[in-house]
Amino acid sequence: MQNIPEERRETGSPRGPASRDGFTLTDAERETLMMELTRLVQKSVRESSWWERRGIDCSILTAAFISLPAGFLLLGSSQPLYFLSGVLIMGVAHAVITVKGTHLASHGALSESPAWADFWAVFFIEVCGSFSARAGVQAHVKMHHAHTNVIGLGDSSTWKIPFLPRSVYLFIAPLAVPIITPIVAISQLKGQSPLQILRTVLCVCLGFFSQYYLLRCVSGLSCSSALVVMLLCRAMFSLPYIHVNIFQHIGLSMFSATHRPKRIYQMTHGVLNLPRNPLLDWTFGHSLINCHVEHHLFPFLSDNMCLKVKPIVSRYLKEKKLPYLEDGYISRLRLFFHKYQELMVFAPPITDLVGIQ
Repeated sequence: MQNIPEERRETGSPRGPASRDGFTLTDAERETLMMELTRLVQKSVRESSWWERRGIDCSILTAAFISLPAGFLLLGSSQPLYFLSGVLIMGVAHAVITVKGTHLASHGALSESPAWADFWAVFFIEVCGSFSARAGVQAHVKMHHAHTNVIGLGDSSTWKIPFLPRSVYLFIAPLAVPIITPIVAISQLKGQSPLQILRTVLCVCLGFFSQYYLLRCVSGLSCSSALVVMLLCRAMFSLPYIHVNIFQHIGLSMFSATHRPKRIYQMTHGVLNLPRNPLLDWTFGHSLINCHVEHHLFPFLSDNMCLKVKPIVSRYLKEKKLPYLEDGYISRLRLFFHKYQELMVFAPPITDLVGIQ
């Protein structure tokens, strides 16, 4: 692991003065933009109830867990329609818990208590998500968020597999995510303490074998059928999961570690929102779909709060003539399909924001 600071707020600056509407922005004015936007968002957060801040998202996660018994029972049916309904329920519930739940837990957005936040991170990331909580938080929060689109740090290069053809990468390889995830988790245990390694192994095994046991005992499936169903349910949303993770950063502005812009410029140039999608909004969460810009600017907010402050953020950025990047899912998929070599194989060019900020 590279020796870098864990968090970064407003350090670093462009190489020279930038202008907007003919006026030169000083460092103080750049700082003021982020501070002013932060005050507006904090005001909205303070005026929000617990239900808005955390309750809605906790209720969605709770609903996913409550739906699991019905899914296990339906999977035991000999009727094809009921069985497929069980697979669908299990797949959707798994996506909500392992994508939305793990993402919120990694940011500590499920509880104001640090102790409970740590507990939920271990529960969702390790037990439910089959990954190391420590490695997940390090890679996502302390690297990707702190160094968004910075070459060699948070440039999303971990999602690239250059030797795979575009059709295989975009439409076939993502189906192997349920198999690859625990393998990658094992590789990330290097350097962790023996207690952390033991906890991760036990938690991952607990999550895997609990689902397997329930499929065998409650659904009455054979050994091979239970494993196939587990793979189907865990892979159901793998395609959009991979797509979303590459669509919203790769192909946008990339920055040098030594000449990165201020945070507000870094996030507005290097992050993109997808449009509202009823299915993905619920399963992945607003912060990963249509409020990704807001999430990168204020990663401590829950999905619902990101949605609530979205009008504030978009209006402010547009008033200040800063980018507010948005594009459609199909549009991004078409772009990545036709420019796969440029976006996913070749090294990205470094963007210099001098004169356009």
